[in-house]
Amino acid sequence: MAAAREELQKDLEEVKELLTKATRKRVHDVLLAEKHKLEIEIKNQPLPKPKDVVEEEKSSLGGYTVKINNYGWDQSDKFVKIYISLNGVQKLPAENVQVNFTERSFDLLVKNLNGKNYTMTFNNLLKPISVEGSSRKIKTDTVLVMCKKKREEKWDCLTQVEKESKEKEKAAYDTADPSEGLMNILKKMYAEGDDEMKRTINKAWVESREKQYKGDIPMDI
Repeated sequence: MAAAREELQKDLEEVKELLTKATRKRVHDVLLAEKHKLEIEIKNQPLPKPKDVVEEEKSSLGGYTVKINNYGWDQSDKFVKIYISLNGVQKLPAENVQVNFTERSFDLLVKNLNGKNYTMTFNNLLKPISVEGSSRKIKTDTVLVMCKKKREEKWDCLTQVEKESKEKEKAAYDTADPSEGLMNILKKMYAEGDDEMKRTINKAWVESREKQYKGDIPMDI
């Protein structure tokens, strides 16, 4: 907004300069109308916030936001428990640690911890949870998110996405042809491996092809 106001102000100054040089009435009237239009636009622009207000807002938000990717979890008959490690979180006011639950998701917001905000979002939880029965606890250097199960049954993973990913991997390996299963494993290792892993797999591939051509092995891997 401040940048837009500044640009309008520059346009206005230039129009004023042109007005002083205009000799034709028609040109002068056009410039005068443009000047009036710009003055109205500038008047309607929101005023920039004072620096101290901006600094105060920044301070209350705790600087920039960090997305939490590391966590641990386990479960009991009634709850799925997610553990998030955050140094010093127990020193924050309770209202700075917020968790919003829905039947199939939750999001965590930790505000102004050591000058940063921390967020974590889980969507498409594996099974429905009870919003009213779910809660969070603050422990030493840890936030514990407790999702109350709607049904007392075991969860194999946390989200539907994880479940589908595991099923796809299992399907890729469970093939009638053992050599096809091996190829799938090698492809996955190659895609996820570092340069050294890729060189190793390439070398093994070349050597296996050479052996096949010589008749040493009958199976194409």
